Amino acid sequence: MDRICLLDGAMGTELMKRGIPTPRFPEEVNLTSPEAVQAIHRDYVSAGSGILYACTFGANPVKAGSGPVEEVVRAAIRNARAAAGEKVRVALDVGPLGQLLEPYGDLTEEEAGEAFRTVFAAGREADLLVLETFFDLTELLIAVEAARETLPGMPVFATMTFQAGGRTLTGVTVEDMARELSAAGVSALGLNCSLGPAEALPLVQTLAEVCSIPLIAKPNAGMPDPKTGAYPMDAASFAQAMVPILDLGVRYAGGCCGTDPDYIRALAEVCS
Repeated sequence: MDRICLLDGAMGTELMKRGIPTPRFPEEVNLTSPEAVQAIHRDYVSAGSGILYACTFGANPVKAGSGPVEEVVRAAIRNARAAAGEKVRVALDVGPLGQLLEPYGDLTEEEAGEAFRTVFAAGREADLLVLETFFDLTELLIAVEAARETLPGMPVFATMTFQAGGRTLTGVTVEDMARELSAAGVSALGLNCSLGPAEALPLVQTLAEVCSIPLIAKPNAGMPDPKTGAYPMDAASFAQAMVPILDLGVRYAGGCCGTDPDYIRALAEVCS
């Protein structure tokens, strides 16, 4: 499995586990506690991550309001770069804007595009762009187009979050995603969050059948307990459950909610 490039795991839960104070909006921790962010990145590098996701997931003008979004994004890239060294790449990590597009919400496509362009321009020092945890394909395609305008030539990875039935919250199927994102010219695509490895496996299998570009799998550490929110899989069981997914030819693999550097270390062991 030498062909597999390992991604990292969760950032937010790691910050909480380490007792890092939460600022006005979460990603502002890049300014208030840069050493803590860098330490988590370094732990992922030590575990085997070949790509670090900068702590920028929700840093956008829609979610942050008047917060210093551009300053936060630039600081996040610096923090990841400080831990990455020469061989590990740094990704600008961007999630949904936090409001629904018209006609289901108040956000226009023009406003969405402008918000994405603001974030992308601030993160132009990254090595690649990751668009993750999207459930609305229209919003994701707006982001991809904004990236082409703002970050020409930068690789774009895109992952959506699916329910166990094989659709996103807005009804997008794996086949829909593969068709539209392949046509949009993304460098790699796949899924993250929501599902554990077992639930994600049939979706990745479908992707492998209908998609010819590199695949990404970044599931959660199982399905959380609805009462406690705890994730049931430890690092070893997560890594073993990822083996059938890796055997499908996935190129990029990591963990989402409930995972930490130990999970990436265990994943590295099954890939060796």
